[in-house]
Amino acid sequence: MDFGVVLQNTAPASRVVELARQAELHGFTHAWTFDSHLLWEEPYVVYSAMLAATRNIVVGPMVTNPLTRDWTVTASSYATLNEMYGPRTICGIGRGDSAVRTLAGRPSTLATLREAVHVIRELANGRSVEHRGQTIRFPWARATHEQDRTQVWVAAYGPKALQLTGEVADGFILQLADPDIAAWTIRFVREAAERAGRDPGSVKICVAAPAYVTDGSQAALEHARDQCRWFGGMVGNHVADIVERYGATGEVPAALTGYIAGRRGYDYNEHGRAGNTHADFVPDEIVDRFCVIGTAEQHRERMRALQDLGVDQFALYLQHDAKETTMRAYADHVAPGLAPQVAAVRPAAPTAEPATAPITSPATETIPVAVPVPARAGTAGVPA
Repeated sequence: MDFGVVLQNTAPASRVVELARQAELHGFTHAWTFDSHLLWEEPYVVYSAMLAATRNIVVGPMVTNPLTRDWTVTASSYATLNEMYGPRTICGIGRGDSAVRTLAGRPSTLATLREAVHVIRELANGRSVEHRGQTIRFPWARATHEQDRTQVWVAAYGPKALQLTGEVADGFILQLADPDIAAWTIRFVREAAERAGRDPGSVKICVAAPAYVTDGSQAALEHARDQCRWFGGMVGNHVADIVERYGATGEVPAALTGYIAGRRGYDYNEHGRAGNTHADFVPDEIVDRFCVIGTAEQHRERMRALQDLGVDQFALYLQHDAKETTMRAYADHVAPGLAPQVAAVRPAAPTAEPATAPITSPATETIPVAVPVPARAGTAGVPA
């Protein structure tokens, strides 16, 4: 399983760049950001600085939308960043929430989202595409190899959006970490992919949610819940749309829809902010299920459950007061506990004609594999 971080483009941008740099040092493979140009700074400008300050980390929005940004401009941004820094961009896209609603708009139709996925992916990877009645392409962009191309991952919750994801997306983004809901959504995506004649395993699965590692005390748990409760309010925006379309007792799991009964509006000026004033309706149970909170061992248990479902990446939302310590905890205590174990020394292979006296192999020692990039030395320990 890979790990990513999800950041806000909160000024100063240098702080966002530094967090992305730290994330790469700790072994994270992706640095995602919100994309809401009224609430925060412009992400594509910040991505250029993030890529310049790192070597390998992949950057992109979680998530953009097909309404507030022209598709060809979005694709041009990816193609330009790839030309400047190598193939290190990814496009997370959905129907639209904060970027759209702050302009008094409504989320896009699924038909619009489907077409946008195709146009952005083709143009960003240097290919031609039919758009608005004509064939267009970027004459300066090189066609990319399959392994180097910018992928388009779709964020979805409802049945029809999940079906679209399985049919056309390179990856699926689920913005909550409840294993039961994850299993339901992943099944929808994979079945849709299979019906569309695709290999279900080719659709990458990303689960994204706030993560907060505690020392196991009740006080620390309560503080972590308060820091992450905003997330249930954010998810509630999308769930409210699903309930409007399918009803609260339809085919969507009650675990996803039931908790919004107490929802009373939403203030986007506090979107994605710890301690906001409009998430009081979110109970502790939902915070614990949608987020990953607790000791390092509890985090490892949740990651193992997600791995068993086929999740390829867990992306940590870091909109709380423990950004750096959470990244260190994952690098030092969570990720290593998920890695397989290998032998430091392997017995020599037997020869065709064994020697007269038997050869005794050195004792075999088993050691855990480290995270992809070694964690920074000297970090404070976090109880497991």
